[in-house]
Amino acid sequence: MTIRVLAFACSPRRHGNSETLLDYMLESMAEEDGTDIEKLALTEITINPCRGCNACEKLNRCVQNDDLNFVLEKIIEADIVILAAPIYCMGICAQAKALVDRAQVFRSRKYVLHLPVVPPERKGKRIGIFISTAGQDWDYVFDAAIPPIKCFFHVSDIKEKDIEYLMINNVDHKGEIQKHPTAKDDAETLGKKVIARMREMKGE
Repeated sequence: MTIRVLAFACSPRRHGNSETLLDYMLESMAEEDGTDIEKLALTEITINPCRGCNACEKLNRCVQNDDLNFVLEKIIEADIVILAAPIYCMGICAQAKALVDRAQVFRSRKYVLHLPVVPPERKGKRIGIFISTAGQDWDYVFDAAIPPIKCFFHVSDIKEKDIEYLMINNVDHKGEIQKHPTAKDDAETLGKKVIARMREMKGE
């Protein structure tokens, strides 16, 4: 049975530290049989900020004519959803936050329209991963990123117990993640762990 992995490289800087960490993980997942992996760079698609109009509460979709609709369908279809986003000014970068905010469509679907986000048979069988890097070495640098990420996965029908995190601080300049003593191994190990867990969820 195929395990569908959807990964978002959210940084405005392509192939920087957070995307490199993501690539380490995806490469390890690709080594496993039966994985179908897709990576979307938010710099290459258009997801505008949420307007706060709440039209999705009536329409079950966003009124903005950008790339959100096909992205939301890909999120629904995925077994594993990965967000890789750096920390800017103590929070996730603006591109990632736009995606999180536009997932308001899922919130409206679930709590206002009382419609399913994923089919009932797939509920509780999805995993979310948050990958992040930060230049600062403070131990609290990721604290403000966690709540919006949890919210995004929650409205996407991924339970909190099924969210994994890989967050590496003190890597500021582009390429510094490659010199980190454990980052590559940590990403590869987590990637294989999550694939194995997904197989269990699917009953393989």
